[in-house]
Amino acid sequence: MSRDPSRELDHFRDALYAKAEREADEHPGQRPHLEHCERAPGPERQSATAATDPRIADSRGVLYDRDRGYRLRASEIRTLTDLGKFRVVGVEDFLAHTYFGGRDAMQDDLRDLVRQGLVRKGSFAGPEETPRELLTLSKSGHRLLRANRLVPNDQPIYHGFVKPREANHDADLYALYQKEAARIQGQRGRPVRVLLDFELKKRVNHDFAKFGTEARKEIASRHGLRVVRGKIPVPDMRIEYEKPDGEMTRVDLELVTEHYRGRSVADKILAGFALYTPRGEGDRLRRVLDQRELTAEILSL
Repeated sequence: MSRDPSRELDHFRDALYAKAEREADEHPGQRPHLEHCERAPGPERQSATAATDPRIADSRGVLYDRDRGYRLRASEIRTLTDLGKFRVVGVEDFLAHTYFGGRDAMQDDLRDLVRQGLVRKGSFAGPEETPRELLTLSKSGHRLLRANRLVPNDQPIYHGFVKPREANHDADLYALYQKEAARIQGQRGRPVRVLLDFELKKRVNHDFAKFGTEARKEIASRHGLRVVRGKIPVPDMRIEYEKPDGEMTRVDLELVTEHYRGRSVADKILAGFALYTPRGEGDRLRRVLDQRELTAEILSL
């Protein structure tokens, strides 16, 4: 399991309390940005059951953006931050990885977040053309996260269904993160930051505009990437994490689907990406690699 729900609730509540106390010190006499939010329980109360403790689930704080206040549970704030970091997430993936099967709790949170205009829902054709319900932050939800500093400044966050044709692939990256985060934590590492291809491409293209294409090799090296066949492949996702000895490192991940051609897969391997594939597609990918005399570890979602 890649998440400790009770610890995340503790961290959120502590962060909200600290923020309210800091604002009260800085602006005495003004209304606080947090109301009726209890302190998190100590370590002796930390257990998986805390995620469904009614007292914790019903505890709400009030966060403000401009002149509007939003009453939010800690679990709802966690949902907003995940949506911000991954842009698009499937409802069923949230159920499995964030709410641990607690459908009623998830539906209550999503209903409240949609009602307050912080989250948008959309229905997209999933595998075998079956409808798949996806979620994304609204512009208001994005602004609320930044206004209240609920994510670090160096963690990019996004909002909106920008490319509907790629929405399903983008949504699968949330499950991909959960799988890889579990591997990292199994080796006593600690995930720190997530960068999606949007951010990496933006940074690479910025440097191309600044330094020119003749600096391709230096640009790739600057961003921890490689030049392959004259291009700089960018992974679907990069996870930056802290190793047990405190050293920071990263892993670049690519979700390879049936639509990938052999040359494209080969480029991803030569770029040093870790390959994941949806369930049932691993054998096809291994045959593609055998034909090109390439070897790589293929992991399944």
